[in-house]
Amino acid sequence: MHLTALGHAKAAPKVSLPLPEPGLTPGELIRRAVSLRPMLRDRQAEHEELGTYAPDLHDTFERMGFYRITQPRMFGGYEFPPAVFFRTMVEISRGDPGVGWCLTLAASHAFLIASHWPERAQAEFFGETGHFVAPHRALPLGTATPVPGGYRIEGRWNYSSGVPHATHFIGTAMLQREGEPPESVLVVVPRGEFTIVKDWGGDEILGMRSSGSNTVVVEGAVIPTHHVVPFNAQFCRPEEMAEGTPGTRLHGNPMYLGRIMGLYHASLVSVIVGAAWAAIDEYEAIIGRFKVPTDPNTLRADHHDAQRVIGLALSRTDAAEAILLRTLDRYMELCDRWAADGTPISVEENLRLRAVLQQAGAMASDVVESLLRSAGAMTTKKGNRLQRYFRDVTMYRTHSSAQPEEFATFVGRAHLGRPIGMRGL
Repeated sequence: MHLTALGHAKAAPKVSLPLPEPGLTPGELIRRAVSLRPMLRDRQAEHEELGTYAPDLHDTFERMGFYRITQPRMFGGYEFPPAVFFRTMVEISRGDPGVGWCLTLAASHAFLIASHWPERAQAEFFGETGHFVAPHRALPLGTATPVPGGYRIEGRWNYSSGVPHATHFIGTAMLQREGEPPESVLVVVPRGEFTIVKDWGGDEILGMRSSGSNTVVVEGAVIPTHHVVPFNAQFCRPEEMAEGTPGTRLHGNPMYLGRIMGLYHASLVSVIVGAAWAAIDEYEAIIGRFKVPTDPNTLRADHHDAQRVIGLALSRTDAAEAILLRTLDRYMELCDRWAADGTPISVEENLRLRAVLQQAGAMASDVVESLLRSAGAMTTKKGNRLQRYFRDVTMYRTHSSAQPEEFATFVGRAHLGRPIGMRGL
């Protein structure tokens, strides 16, 4: 066991926030998410128009502990493994995929902060209460310029999903030091130092209308030096794992090795798996009410065509969810292997975590599309839930990280020992 790398040989932390709800279990978190399903479905149109979930729902999510699932115990979180977080997000997304996308991408980055920022920065971000909510826009759409006391941040980051309820914004920026090549860095900007552009919700976009994917603008905010860390190609490089991370040393948990290539895509796929379950629920309700068009005496649920369609949808969604959960377990196995004997997570292993999740996302998307086709033209009308779920998974299909054919090239190059050619690798 890497005692130094994991922090077990260190003195006890100086700061430790009390848990807001001692004794909360993973099962209870998931039960709470399930309990919200009827309300989430009833309010889908409201949240689409709003562009995010309403303030009262944000308060409910906070009270139920959803923002603190992977947050370290030292700073008032539950420090549950990623599988607990994403199982909870599947259930929220089964109520409303757009809300699920917004919550998932607002709540998932406490894990990122806990992995890669120094103790001083973590204490400042999580603050006196431990309440921390932040999206991360991974493309380098801003700049960080050295100034006395820190860095001046400028930029405009679109598609910053989860920002409406954020306490902070995490942006990727290019740092230019005199005489050195540009470097990709992660910057953390507190609320009040960034502007949220009102460019989301209503009919501004095809789908995921309640996902809070607004543009964030930062104009000249100055942040301390310790609030900025190198990004380094989503932390894939094995040489960066030799001594662990600030998170493994501070929290003594190999989960905070923080290899995000796979976990970042789980943020999207958990929502799409939830959307597939939501579509199955809606399809089952439809075939339980309507008759077969060519046989008005037969309920669609009693006809072999609908039975086959829903049977395939169930098995494919079960398979997609199994892939999601197994990949999350595999991530923890790789982290535990590093803690046990120092074996780093290879670039290929990192890439394959994302690649297999892409297959799950495609499978779940296919389920939603097949159910819309089978249900018929009536489901394409405005306000129909199947139409909404179809629009939502179509947005996933267009995401730059959800292109399995393109990404497979990088996996193949890594496996064959060829130059990968991905930015930063």
